[in-house]
Amino acid sequence: MTIHKKNSIIIFFLCFHFVSASEKIIKLWPTLAPGEIAGQVEAERQIKPKPGGNDVMRISNVSEPTISVYMPTKAKSNGTAVIVCPGGGYNILAYQHEGIEVCNWLNDLGVTGILLKYRVPRRKNRLPHEAPLQDLQRAYGIVRQNARNWKIHPERIGVLGFSAGGNLAIMGLTSFHERSYKQLDEADKFSCRPDFGILIYPAYLVDREKRTTLFSEIKITSETPPCFFVHTGDDRVPAEGSVLAYLALEKAGVNGNELHVYPFGGHGYGMRKTDKPVSNWPARAATWMQAMGWMKAK
Repeated sequence: MTIHKKNSIIIFFLCFHFVSASEKIIKLWPTLAPGEIAGQVEAERQIKPKPGGNDVMRISNVSEPTISVYMPTKAKSNGTAVIVCPGGGYNILAYQHEGIEVCNWLNDLGVTGILLKYRVPRRKNRLPHEAPLQDLQRAYGIVRQNARNWKIHPERIGVLGFSAGGNLAIMGLTSFHERSYKQLDEADKFSCRPDFGILIYPAYLVDREKRTTLFSEIKITSETPPCFFVHTGDDRVPAEGSVLAYLALEKAGVNGNELHVYPFGGHGYGMRKTDKPVSNWPARAATWMQAMGWMKAK
């Protein structure tokens, strides 16, 4: 993007809010997001955990979705980027341990982290993933439009999601043939197909009682990108969702998938370290990205 000096102040306030040398925040929609009704959602709230507690930082009432771009150092950068989708049941966003900390980890790997603050809570008379999917698809267009300026290879942009964010990631990985909103501008002419997916305890993939088939809206085909899955057997969100999605990818002939199902660890751990082996998932995911070629400098 070329910014002329006389317009730089205006563009700065309209498009970018620089938080640090390595992070910038970009509003996804120039006006109201598709399907939004002014005043339908209360003012955005950020709830920080109490010192010494086990609670997590939460953001609620998001009506102006954004992406925050976390760039690695020039020396580490390898040209790969990952859009990060925090979980929270499509009601809140677990923004710290499933968002900011994930982007910092990606930066250590030389990967650009794109933190998606998608719309929550669930919108009335809309499917839970409907508005967030619009935000994810819009984010892909904006990232690819800016790929050269951000030193990102446009065909090396993955998606990583936790819980409901994992459901959103799956929807993005399987619903990229057309956008779920009317094209707005040049950004929407770029592909919204993720190049790979990292799904950490993804939710809403199977019925919690039957657990035998994926929900019908999850349409995995030979064109679905390769995925890496992490789940635990004691998770209240059925691990069968990850297992069945992995098997569907294999059956469709998608190469390069990886699945880890650990016995213990529960749900919602994000980047938090525990004494359970599942805490090693970031190292396993990094090894997978390396094996798939996403970590090679380009």
